[in-house]
Amino acid sequence: MSAGGDFGNPLRKFKLVFLGEQSVGKTSLITRFMYDSFDNTYQATIGIDFLSKTMYLEDRTVRLQLWDTAGQERFRSLIPSYIRDSTVAVVVYDITNVNSFQQTTKWIDDVRTERGSDVIIMLVGNKTDLADKLFRRVAAALPGMESTQDRSREDMIDIKLEKPQEQPVNEGGCSC
Repeated sequence: MSAGGDFGNPLRKFKLVFLGEQSVGKTSLITRFMYDSFDNTYQATIGIDFLSKTMYLEDRTVRLQLWDTAGQERFRSLIPSYIRDSTVAVVVYDITNVNSFQQTTKWIDDVRTERGSDVIIMLVGNKTDLADKLFRRVAAALPGMESTQDRSREDMIDIKLEKPQEQPVNEGGCSC
């Protein structure tokens, strides 16, 4: 035992506050993290919800306090008090909803107003499983597509191209 009374495994607490517009999936992210489950039915958070999870990381025990905030405007006045003593602000948006992304600046500004730079801000794009829906919305917005029937848009193919992986160079200098 060290002279300072440290018992080798102090419990560290971290408060994470989840912020974002209504129905972006804040509760679903927390539920997946806490219970490794997903519920397809939508139920709006009323006010604020709180969950705690103790984890063991390397030689430390940490307790994560997860604060799930309501995205509705009527609960907005409650949120600054929950941001005030947070360690991390998780700002969530729905990748299929442009407005929810545009509103992230407001949420980040709220965090900066309450905490300055003494907080970690994570910006999380949620609902990536609905990327196909996003593609259809983008396709519908292209010039000339507004008159295309919804059924025809469903027949479109979404092709995602990524930069190819670098090939290792052979000892002879040839990458063939």
